[in-house]
Parts: sequence; C-alpha cells; structure tokens
Amino acid sequence: MKIYYDLHIHSALSPCSSDDMTPNNIVNMALLKELDIISVTDHNSAGNLEATKNIASNKSILLIPGIEVESREGVHVLCYFKDFCTAKIFGDEIYRSLPNIKCSEIFGNQNIFNQNDEIIDKLDKLLISSSKYTVYEIYNKVNEVGGAMIFAHIFRKSNGILSVLGFLPDKMNIKTLEINSNLVDYENYKENYKIIHNSDAHELVAISEKTNYIELKKLNVESVIEYLRG
Repeated sequence: MKIYYDLHIHSALSPCSSDDMTPNNIVNMALLKELDIISVTDHNSAGNLEATKNIASNKSILLIPGIEVESREGVHVLCYFKDFCTAKIFGDEIYRSLPNIKCSEIFGNQNIFNQNDEIIDKLDKLLISSSKYTVYEIYNKVNEVGGAMIFAHIFRKSNGILSVLGFLPDKMNIKTLEINSNLVDYENYKENYKIIHNSDAHELVAISEKTNYIELKKLNVESVIEYLRG
C-alpha cells in the first residue's frame, strides 16, 4: 500500500526552526495534509519526541523516532530508531558530545514541550553544532541498535555529504538517500539507492503535501526502518 510521508521535520527545539513548530501543531498540520507517517528530526537531540509521540499515538498518524545528527566532518545524517527509548539514549549521547557553545537569541530558541505545547525546558548547548562522532561512528552506533541512517539533503551546499566529502562512502551499507530538490539530476543514484524526498520543514507551511509515498505491506515503525535499511 502507498504510505505518504515526511520524515524530516524540525520542532521548535531546533534553534533554526519557527517557535510555532510545537508538537501539536506539527501533528495536526501533518493530519491536515493527509500524511500517514512523519518523523520529528531535531538537530542533535530527541528532546521533543516524547510529547510528539503522546499526541500522535491518539491520532491516525505514525511517528518514527528520529534525530538529525551533524557529524564531526559537518555532514548531516538522519537517524531513525525502532523505539523512543533507544532514540532518547542515542540523542542524549549525541548532545553530551556537542561543544560547550551556549545557544543565544541570535540563533533562536531551543524549547522542549509537553503534550499541551507548554514549554517545560530549554537546552543550553547550541544544537546546530558538530558532534564529536564521524559519519562512520554514527552509522555504527545506529546500526548496532537496529536503526537506519541515511544521508540528508545530499546535494545541499552546506552539510550535504557530496559538498563536504565529495563522495558517498562505500564502507557503510546505506541503501537510502534523501534528495532535497527535484531540480537536480539524481538518475544515476537510483540504480544503487532508494530515494526519498522530505520537507526538512522549519515552519508549519513547509511540511510536505500528500505527494511522496513509499510502498509498505504494514504501517508500523519496524516496516519503515526495514525499508530505509534496504
């Protein structure tokens, strides 16, 4: 069956994201756009996954636990997990590895919400920083817990792996790539990779319309992870 998705959405925990990207607003906008699955993938933290999970679990939408991690090289990778506990443990480890650069108003807010969209905490370290882990180390950590890692917006000039490293590493068994634009020619990548198109939304209106889909036999987290792992 066709499953419509957006697996790259930022909440207001990401400092570069709009303050109205609260858990309820994200889930409700995704429902208005008739999506079946979404993933909140904040920079280097899983802080808003619990609230979003509690909201999504009472509505007809599946939330995939996710985080967008910046590697030591400056590459953005999307990491997806089979359960929220594993995502939180991983997110806490990534957050601890960030440099002690304090987030200021210049960068934006880093808000953590409860399921009523009330701010219950703020993170101090600037989340849009590089972790201490290489792309290989991140891949190994995600793979060890049965998750899926994919390279984010590979053609983007900032933080895309082709711009940073100039190539796709062949030492990792990555089967899925995120393409950030339909204006680029990616035909030669389709032979060896599955291609997904996400919004990388930092504001509500940018969340994907009911356009992109994957084919799954079952609508659950495990099926999505296995699809991404190839």
